[in-house]
Amino acid sequence: MAVTYLKKATKTPETETATAQKVVTEMLHEIETRGEAAVREYASKLDKWTGDLIVSPAEIERRAKEVPASVRADIDFAAKQVFDFAVAQRESLREFSVELYPGVTAGQRVVPVNVVGCYAPAGRYAHIASAYMSVATAKAAGVKTIIACSSPFRGEGIHPYVLYAFKSAGADIVMTLGGVQAIATMAYGLVTGKPADVVVGPGNKFVAEAKRTLFGKVGIDVFAGPSEVAVIADDTADAAIVASDLVGQAEHGHESPAWLFTTSRALAEDVMRRVPELIAALPPIARDAAGSAWRDYGEVVLCDTREEVAEVSDRYASEHLEVHAADLDWWLANLTCYGSLFLGEETTVAFGDKTSGPNHVLPTKGAARYSGGLSVHKFMKTLTWQKMSRQAAHQIGQVTARISRLEGMEAHARTADDRLAKYFPDERFALGDAVTQ
Repeated sequence: MAVTYLKKATKTPETETATAQKVVTEMLHEIETRGEAAVREYASKLDKWTGDLIVSPAEIERRAKEVPASVRADIDFAAKQVFDFAVAQRESLREFSVELYPGVTAGQRVVPVNVVGCYAPAGRYAHIASAYMSVATAKAAGVKTIIACSSPFRGEGIHPYVLYAFKSAGADIVMTLGGVQAIATMAYGLVTGKPADVVVGPGNKFVAEAKRTLFGKVGIDVFAGPSEVAVIADDTADAAIVASDLVGQAEHGHESPAWLFTTSRALAEDVMRRVPELIAALPPIARDAAGSAWRDYGEVVLCDTREEVAEVSDRYASEHLEVHAADLDWWLANLTCYGSLFLGEETTVAFGDKTSGPNHVLPTKGAARYSGGLSVHKFMKTLTWQKMSRQAAHQIGQVTARISRLEGMEAHARTADDRLAKYFPDERFALGDAVTQ
């Protein structure tokens, strides 16, 4: 296998977690111990917010009127795309029952969780897509109560565009809360009295660490890290479009890797020439983020064959994976590790990030080797059930008793013994040697 790094990252995509772990541990302890009082203190200290935590329906309606009609139409369209895709995912799950042995019927129910907490971060700009991605998906799952949180924006409560996105997607309760205190509030059921079964949504390293720490007490979507993009390209690809897409994701942040895997040296060199030019043409904030990301984390990997490219790509297991190459069906059939796959030049990551339908909350830092992204399945529980006749217990009971005793579990065995004695009083069974110690 011939793999050549034309550009090699000087850093790894790991976030610095030690500081975040210490801060989050202290905050979660305070919030769990002191409850809502601690939440309000953190909201005041960290977000400068002392207003109502729950946004009233009247306030949501009032602020929705501040959103231009054209923006509302775009948000409604994108939220419906996400909802419709999630509904299709929901319909792919099915309930069933099957007779496994005469008289032994087992089955599966598909049931949504009861309460979901959805977080949308605030920053320099409105994170509109994050708001409807999680809420619309939970709504499609049939979740009874959807609680949505976002930070105040410039001291004026939740950004009106984010607030409208929550409303459009179907949130039941909206709270003006950000960061660790928002995640903890939803997990512990503070303020609302409704502890979340699952908490989802992107955020900074403190939000990610809070979700990681609380995992087990609540379900979460993914263990989040910096956003990633990889592009697979061959000599049929347009270098200008490939370079644009790499830069388009590198602007996420200083630690966001952008990787190119290709069989064409000419294309690779053309892309490497174009990327710095595109970065230099960005506005200052995006230029700073994308410049650092490409310098420190960007990689260009040259391979001899498409099979080698597929192997390299699966090893990286990128969050977003674009394919600009011939024979897209081959790539769809052979690639196995990615958060979401974008096939063809026409299908850029930005479309998926904002509008096309599949969820944009995806695994990073190699987690796509074993996990998918946020989907309606995250909010659904597949619950098994079973029922059997007395006649079925004739065989099931004997095997259960014998295996239980081989495992040293006498009480288990006796539950089988008792049924066999009751249902078949005239029979004698070989039930294994009783456990004596």
